[in-house]
Amino acid sequence: MESTAFRADPLNRRYGRLLSCSVPCKGIRFQDFLGAAAGQPRSYWENRNNRLAFAGAGKAVELMAWGEERFRKIARDARDLFARAHIVGDHPPWTGPRLYGGFSFRGDFTPDNTWSIYAPAHFVLPHYQLVRIDGETWLTINTQIPPEEDPVALVSDLQAVLREKIRQLQVEARRLSSNRQSPLQSVRYPMSFDMWEAMICQATERIHAGELNKVVLARAAELRFEARPRLMPILSHLAENYADCYRFLFEPRPRFAFYGASPELLASVRGKRIETVGLAGSIGRGINSEDDMRLGRELLHSHKNRQEQSIVVDRIRDRLLPLTETLEIAPPSLLKLKNIQHLQSPIQGRLKQESGILALLETLHPTPALGGDPRERAMRLIRDLEPIPRGWYGAPVGWIDANLDGQFTVAIRSAVAQEYRVWIYAGAGIVRDSQPESEWEETALKFRPMLEAHGSSTQRHNN
Repeated sequence: MESTAFRADPLNRRYGRLLSCSVPCKGIRFQDFLGAAAGQPRSYWENRNNRLAFAGAGKAVELMAWGEERFRKIARDARDLFARAHIVGDHPPWTGPRLYGGFSFRGDFTPDNTWSIYAPAHFVLPHYQLVRIDGETWLTINTQIPPEEDPVALVSDLQAVLREKIRQLQVEARRLSSNRQSPLQSVRYPMSFDMWEAMICQATERIHAGELNKVVLARAAELRFEARPRLMPILSHLAENYADCYRFLFEPRPRFAFYGASPELLASVRGKRIETVGLAGSIGRGINSEDDMRLGRELLHSHKNRQEQSIVVDRIRDRLLPLTETLEIAPPSLLKLKNIQHLQSPIQGRLKQESGILALLETLHPTPALGGDPRERAMRLIRDLEPIPRGWYGAPVGWIDANLDGQFTVAIRSAVAQEYRVWIYAGAGIVRDSQPESEWEETALKFRPMLEAHGSSTQRHNN
């Protein structure tokens, strides 16, 4: 009876049955695991509290979807994939199989040269997965087996494969190359200030005319290198300097990588429990503690920034209220990062139904923090005004587990690498009182984390 249901399932018929096995491993560092996987699909995720981290190497399954249905299509395929999965081993639930990936900013996204290998929805189930939870590290293997195979009979073989993989990684760690970055040749900003000013003025005219309340507009920088940029030094820099952010890497094809360190949680779902945050408004850090406190007070009392953050919080609340039994929204507070401060309101609640992470992403994305308000008008204005497609910038990136729970960040402070070139993006929330000069300076501040991670001096490369 089980095999009949299996054959009727299109995704299982396409991929086979998922078998996942985990064993504990000590002494394997994430940078060594990812470094040894160079030339394969790679993924990485680390929470801002450093309690939970994942890394993936290789590819057991790849899921893609297009169009406005992309969230629901990935949800259906992920549900089918995990429905008859056989997960073995005496291990914490966090070590189980997990899809890594994300979505494009727009539903009508068409891959261009910069984003040529990224679908509007694109996820990979790694062949090998390294997990660190509360100081313990586990190695997992995910593989597909034919429906007639007995998964229990294969467990001992998979455990042997995992033990050999651990041995190889321990040997590999001793001979990995240095953590030096490829030399940066140039940094170019395609959008001039005059172009930016004209774009901001058009947006504020629309806002004053009552067409919308807010729109987020972005610009980009192009970095060129003498050789392909090495990802491990970049990820190490982000881990050292932005541990209070969500760090991620999605490299579905070798040498085509999307990565970053985002301060903004879009959604975290575990069962009925949900967490998100209303994040908007920015100011720099001070040269000393007194100056830093002064800037923080200025941000907290800034009418423009409070208005921008309030729009984000109000719209998130409006979208979540029909889905939740309870919803708690904290008052605005300061989120202090290395070079910038934001206004944040953590939000948590309890869902009426266990619907998984993907339905929630579809409801929330894009929040006014990266799109605008009203959403549809802001999205049209972004399409009309921005000269460079966003691709996956500002979109949901994260992971989905076998229960369809997961965690996604908003992919800001991010970069997309392709061979010898890297593009980085920065945006600013435009409201009634926005001024082109201050918004230009804000985007310059937001460029800095990724510029420095790639070896650029902000003094040398001025925009």
